[in-house]
Amino acid sequence: MGTEQAAAAAVEISEPLLFQEDTAADKISGVNSDEQEIEHIPEWKEQITIRGLVVSAILGTLFCIITHKLNLTVGIIPSLNVAAGLLGFFFVKSWTGFLSKLGFSAQPFTRQENTVIQTCVVACYGLAFSGGFGSYLLSMDEKTYKLIGEDYPGNRAEDVKNPGLLWMMGFIFVVSFLGLFSLVPLRKVMVLGYKLTYPSGTATAMLINSFHTNTGAELARKQVSSLGKYLSISFCWSCFKWFFSGVGDSCGFDNFPSLGLTLFKNTFYFDFSPTYVGCGLICPHIVNCSVLFGAIISWGFLWPFISQRAGDWYPADLGSNDFKGLYGYKIFIAISLILGDGLYNLIKIISVTIKEICNTRQSLPVVKDVTDDITSKLLVEQKKRDEIFLKDGIPFWFAASGYVGLAAISTAAMPMIFPPLKWYLVLCSYIIAPALAFCNSYGTGLTDWSLASTYGKIGLFMIASLVGSHGGVIAGLAACGVMMSIVSTAADLMQDFKTGYLTLSSAKSMFVSQLVGTAMGCVIAPLTFWMYWSAFDIGTPDSPYKAPYAVIYREMAILGVEGFSELPKHCLALCCGFFVAAMAINLLRDVTPKRISQFIPIPMAMAVPFYIGAYFAIDMFVGTVILFVWERINSKDAEDYAGAVASGLICGDGIWTIPSAILSIFRINPPICMYFGPSASR
Repeated sequence: MGTEQAAAAAVEISEPLLFQEDTAADKISGVNSDEQEIEHIPEWKEQITIRGLVVSAILGTLFCIITHKLNLTVGIIPSLNVAAGLLGFFFVKSWTGFLSKLGFSAQPFTRQENTVIQTCVVACYGLAFSGGFGSYLLSMDEKTYKLIGEDYPGNRAEDVKNPGLLWMMGFIFVVSFLGLFSLVPLRKVMVLGYKLTYPSGTATAMLINSFHTNTGAELARKQVSSLGKYLSISFCWSCFKWFFSGVGDSCGFDNFPSLGLTLFKNTFYFDFSPTYVGCGLICPHIVNCSVLFGAIISWGFLWPFISQRAGDWYPADLGSNDFKGLYGYKIFIAISLILGDGLYNLIKIISVTIKEICNTRQSLPVVKDVTDDITSKLLVEQKKRDEIFLKDGIPFWFAASGYVGLAAISTAAMPMIFPPLKWYLVLCSYIIAPALAFCNSYGTGLTDWSLASTYGKIGLFMIASLVGSHGGVIAGLAACGVMMSIVSTAADLMQDFKTGYLTLSSAKSMFVSQLVGTAMGCVIAPLTFWMYWSAFDIGTPDSPYKAPYAVIYREMAILGVEGFSELPKHCLALCCGFFVAAMAINLLRDVTPKRISQFIPIPMAMAVPFYIGAYFAIDMFVGTVILFVWERINSKDAEDYAGAVASGLICGDGIWTIPSAILSIFRINPPICMYFGPSASR
């Protein structure tokens, strides 16, 4: 997945040698050649089962709920691929075990079916992110418009489109499938020719392969047990917290001044959130530390410093959410960090891509004679994977006609949904999109870093500036969705092809499962978002679901139309400074030795708390401290179970959202408001 969540994924950008991956890929296949010789590889239609699709729909719904919650609260989304593969294994194994106890025979559960389930789930919940429900789509609503200010230059009442279930479903349907067809003809080149690593896809394949061995199945059962245990603890704790959360936004454990009332005023407190602690367990240490470092810089030093200049730098009588005051500094400095980080990594990955392609064309693979049994077995395994991967091909004419047909439908439909986005702008986007999708997929294969949101922002600025003041905001935000959806789904599909290649799954079953998962997501993602929209106060800065990126994306669109004319005093200078600092920090990370660069923070992760606050950074840091201590005490257990524990904490808190939303819809409020204040002076 990729995006603002990129900071939560792999954080190192490297340049692997493309033709040195063979042995490593063979070793992680999870089975030896003797096992492969006797293993029956099901046909591609047999890999897609009814039970697998049912499990995919259930897990897709759960992970959409979790993704929406993270999107609407902090915007950092960890990879849930491991949890998807693990829970898919658990559900189907439990079902087959139950049937066998009743005396019924069940179709054997294969790693190919496990791969299909994981692919479906990831495609489904991926749309909860790339669909823009916490970013560009929500930026169009009336609440975000009023939050920025009705008299703010460039913020027009005409550029408002409130969320609607039907039009959101229609929009997701017409833009989400094109990315799947854009790069299908290049699957052989990307996976077999360039031998791209796709670290997340490779790791997922290793995990699934290990599940389907005797020792791996035993470990998987223990991991599922840990996940279930911490899911139950997280669910019960979230339920307990609800009773004390009262009416309003200042009650309960979510506002517990654990570090004192003075720091609490600057949002430094531990809010007892299982979700954020779980994110801290999953995300790399450097991501968690970067988030905390950003919180310290912003809420510890920068915002108090600017607040003291009220009356000089900006009017002192402005509201807390007025863009001409401190709030404007928070938003625009966060935007500058995000754009600086995104631009640097875009240039870096494109240059790496060009360099790697040139090196690949200049070099020829070296053919070695078979000299021993080990080499022979590895070659046999690779040959078998190649044969299975190429066996069920997807014709070029099918992919090309699918892309052209879907592009034609989308070009006609998009102006109906967003009138300012003219048909010729949509058509131009679809003409250049495959090239950008290739760059993003290739870069993801090299670095595991998807820059889908960066490509989306490029489309946003370009279209907003082209359309101008009459509809440029809506057109830019819609164009952001078009570009982001294509490059994101293309990279996800290619990563799934890599997973399928290593698990001996058919390329055709991978493609079909992506189509099915995307179709599920087009229905499930809007429905689960609508649950949040109906039950909670979405987009208000003082609510738990403040949707931080909604304001940021709308301001980006306004900037694309109006420029920087209305920024507060010295805000532009600060933004330029942080923009340059983001690029300089990234450059420093690349040029310094790894022993030093591993301690240099990531600007994208630093930017998140600038606007949201420091509280979730404290939670994530607690998670990373727990993991750090765990790794020192028992590194093997930490490696085996940290992901399961984290997934349990996140899933349990996510599941509680459903009864919480139902209670809210029926206007059933928590009975107690637990509030903290200073002791009365005597």
